[in-house]
Amino acid sequence: MGIFSRTRDIIAANVTDILDKAEDPAKMVRMIILEMEETLVEVRATAARTIADQKEMRRSITKLENLQESWKDKAELALSKDREDLAKQALVEKQKAADMADRLNGEIAILDESLHAYEQDISKLQGKLREARSRQSNISVRLESAENQIKLRDLYNGDRVQDAFARFEMLERHVDMAEGRADALALGSQPKTLEDEINELETSDRVEAELAAMKKASKKSSDSKEA
Repeated sequence: MGIFSRTRDIIAANVTDILDKAEDPAKMVRMIILEMEETLVEVRATAARTIADQKEMRRSITKLENLQESWKDKAELALSKDREDLAKQALVEKQKAADMADRLNGEIAILDESLHAYEQDISKLQGKLREARSRQSNISVRLESAENQIKLRDLYNGDRVQDAFARFEMLERHVDMAEGRADALALGSQPKTLEDEINELETSDRVEAELAAMKKASKKSSDSKEA
C-alpha cells in the first residue's frame, strides 16, 4: 500500500502539508513522486486501453452497418421473388445488427466520458507531479546547503585546520629567521660607502670625547680625595 491508494487521493492531497509533517521530507518527497509516477503510468495505460476499445467498437459498428445493408438487400431480393417470409427474416437479422450497433454506440459514449475523466486526471496528476518535483528540488538545494555549512563549520573549527595554521606560523617564523640571517650576511659583505666611513669617524670622535670626559672626571675625583 503506497502513500496514495487511488488517483483521487493524489489529486486531493496537499503535498506541502504532507512534507511539513514528515520526519524526513527528502525521503517522503521521493516516495510521493514515485507513487505519482506509478499512478500516472496506470491512468495512461487505462486511457490507452479505453481508446483501443473504442477503436475496436467503431470497427465493429462499421461491420454491423455493412451487415445491415446486406440484410436489407437480401430482404429486397426475397420480396422481389415473392418470398415475404424470407424478407421478414432478413429484416429481423438487419434489426439485430442495428440493435447491436446502437449498444456499441452507447458504450462508446460511456467510454468517451471515462476518457474525458482520464484526461482531466492525467492533467491534474501532472500538475501534482510538477509540484512535488519542485519541492524535491527545493529540499535538495536546502539540504545540500545545510550539509555544506556543517562541513565548513567543522572545517573551520576542527583540529586539523588549527594544526595547519600553527604549522604555517612555524614555517613563516623559519622563513623570517632565514631572511634575517641572509640580511645580516649581506650587511657584512657590502663595501663601506663614503657616508658610512664619515659616520664611523663621527662616532669615533664622540666616543673619544666621552672617554676623555670620563677620565677627567675620574682624575678630579681622585685629587679631591687625596686633598
